[in-house]
Amino acid sequence: MASARPVVLSEDQWLPRQAAHVTRVRPFTEGFLARRSAGRKHPVEDFLFTYYSQKPGQLLRWHPGAGVVLTGPATVERTAWKFYRTLTETEREAAGIDAGTPAVTVDVAGFAAVRGDALGFTTMLLSRTAARRPVLGCFGMHEWAMAYKSEDNGIRHDYLQLRLGAQGTDELVERSKIRCTHFDAFRFYTPEAVPLNELTPTRENQRDLEQPGCLHANMDLYKWAYKLVPLLPSEVVMDAFELSWRIREMDMCASPYDLADWGYTPIAVETPAGRAQYAAAQRGFAEESQQLRARILSLLEPFGEQLCSQNQAAGLSVPVPRPTT
Repeated sequence: MASARPVVLSEDQWLPRQAAHVTRVRPFTEGFLARRSAGRKHPVEDFLFTYYSQKPGQLLRWHPGAGVVLTGPATVERTAWKFYRTLTETEREAAGIDAGTPAVTVDVAGFAAVRGDALGFTTMLLSRTAARRPVLGCFGMHEWAMAYKSEDNGIRHDYLQLRLGAQGTDELVERSKIRCTHFDAFRFYTPEAVPLNELTPTRENQRDLEQPGCLHANMDLYKWAYKLVPLLPSEVVMDAFELSWRIREMDMCASPYDLADWGYTPIAVETPAGRAQYAAAQRGFAEESQQLRARILSLLEPFGEQLCSQNQAAGLSVPVPRPTT
């Protein structure tokens, strides 16, 4: 497949985009960094920086995405960034860039050579997830299962109080249907809660269970996006980050913890009204996440084709999964 003509941006075009990205990110990172320095915690706003591996400084760094050429003196520092490269003379001439003008772009081939497995797995997982019907009505019981039998096990967030107390939490878990599909939620269940889940999610069956109604699967869109930086533009990563931020807030409002001191109103999933509120919010997040999932897959599709070509050239027979339409 012929390479698409790259988008060439001058400093006057790309430096404002970079500045806008930093302005967008800083309100999220500054609070976390201040709390970390002071030894304080926040049950909602710290999550994306403590559970996920991307650091605030990495999130602040702007990337235009693959297929974009940045020009001008300010690009020079990017030659030392991972998975960036300078243009060849042939590429420079084809793009109409003067010989003396610094120009860099994302090294797609270098990324595919090193991170090809991540690219293939992410494409496969998001494709399979997108193709499934969302399963709604879990009412956030995964968080409650993590606090089940807390008098014996303690609770994950030991600086928080249980809104219904230990006994009330246990009673709600025992009378609820729990059918969590997400391994990275299930793995934090207390030992007594594990057999109460109707499914047994594992890392191995993740590709078969992940579904677009799951709050944690939708929060993980942020993880899959930043793992594919710099192929994906930072605007997409931040869209996933902000979606994940809002889902985390809803997830914790529906959790067994009392967050009144942080200004959050609980979603009382022990009541019919609370469950209706939860289901409506979950449906909205599922729809929003499916749109973002499709957007990410559309951006990844040409790289999957390139990786297939590289595998064939290297004599590898395993194809890279492509988006499911």
